[in-house]
Amino acid sequence: MTRLIVWRHGNTDWNAKHRVQGQTDVSLNELGHQQAVEAAALLVRFKPGAIVSSDLRRAADTAAALSAVTGLEVSTDERLRERYFGLWEGLTMTEVAERRPDEYARWTRGEDVIGGDVETLDDLGKRVSSALIDAAGLVPSGGTVVVATHGAGARSGLGHLLGWPREQLRTWRALQNCHWVELTHDTSRGWQLAAYNVGAFSDRPVPPPV
Repeated sequence: MTRLIVWRHGNTDWNAKHRVQGQTDVSLNELGHQQAVEAAALLVRFKPGAIVSSDLRRAADTAAALSAVTGLEVSTDERLRERYFGLWEGLTMTEVAERRPDEYARWTRGEDVIGGDVETLDDLGKRVSSALIDAAGLVPSGGTVVVATHGAGARSGLGHLLGWPREQLRTWRALQNCHWVELTHDTSRGWQLAAYNVGAFSDRPVPPPV
């Protein structure tokens, strides 16, 4: 049985301000780096055989925290990038709702955004799921791969991989910063969801030890 851990990156200043990041290359903030270190201390227990990451800095730097405690090199795959949000990128969600209300209404209903040069959900799901499948192939059966990626990308990629309809994916809570999804695969049952939105902390800074 192969285990696949799909790990969302740590917090950024744009996350904190509810600003649309998409494929804009935003760095982790101090909290995000802290979250990555704390999560890595748990993920190392899965004894991963490979680490793969989106090439955007917030995901790659998250993956680097796990690399530091495993000694594994991180390979990058641009197919794991976040959804391309086109003209939305850099705006807060409040600004999107005010300036592009028709597009925002479609987004809130879980539909494809018409206009704004936003990537379709089908295209997103196909590219991320193909990267997940390739990542899983990096270890022999029985191994574990950790993939550092992004919230919207993870949701659509996992949905496509599992064959779940879009309506069902809307019942999933958003994947929190530096939380992960665990999937397993075997030849008789294929892909199965084992755990969702797993993490070791809240979105508040952890106080220093005394």
